[in-house]
Amino acid sequence: MKRSPGVRLCATAAVSVLSLALVTGCGDDKSKGSGNTSGKDAAKPAAKTLSAAELQKLIITKGDVPGHEVGPVEGGVPDRSKVKAADAKCEPVLHAFTGIAPGAPAANTSRMATQENKAPTAKPSSPEDLTEGALKDEFSKAMDLDVTVVTLASYDGDGAERALASLQDAVKACAGGFSGEQDGEKGKFTKVAEEKSSGTGDASVAFTATDEDGEDGALPLHSEVVRHGRTLAVYTTVNIGAMMNKKPYTVSAPVVKAQAAKLT
Repeated sequence: MKRSPGVRLCATAAVSVLSLALVTGCGDDKSKGSGNTSGKDAAKPAAKTLSAAELQKLIITKGDVPGHEVGPVEGGVPDRSKVKAADAKCEPVLHAFTGIAPGAPAANTSRMATQENKAPTAKPSSPEDLTEGALKDEFSKAMDLDVTVVTLASYDGDGAERALASLQDAVKACAGGFSGEQDGEKGKFTKVAEEKSSGTGDASVAFTATDEDGEDGALPLHSEVVRHGRTLAVYTTVNIGAMMNKKPYTVSAPVVKAQAAKLT
């Protein structure tokens, strides 16, 4: 199937971070900064700038999100310098979709939460026995799960407030869409819109970016950024199966709930 530039940007800006987890599931949490602390006894964030070590104790880990596997971000969060929007004012939006915290954080760490596949209701068919349409349907069902990248970032002074404000401004300023690139792969979003946020934390903004011009139809990406004192929690969720079947989906509520509980 021929892919539109917007679809390629979706793949580059978000799925590049998430795609391996969709195919293979999350790892066993061995990456740098992915410690084993459950968080139940971890220190709660005060109104201070947290260190990388403190953030690693507070970010979700294995067992924190029911029905999800939690581990390192497959492929890693991309370098900030390699994710660019044609219009600089839109970069906070594009950065959020790649798991990059807005502004200039003092420290950050990231994890990935992958929704567990539901038990099949029937014996799977052999690929050789399926038509192209049926094979696509089987694939879309297998991919109908939320994959969420979570990034925690801490800031000096009022940096978290200013970073969140810059993102809120970017969502409004880039409502008509924008072009961008990651590692030289270019594409565009035709629409950016604010959505209802989870209501957690001290302040938050939720939004979606969509390419409506491609042959595949509208393909949305969803993100939410929540401020907890001097810490921002960045959530980005993609569901390939929902995209393929034109089903609505949102930022994963169970992931937001589990992470917010560790930050309050």
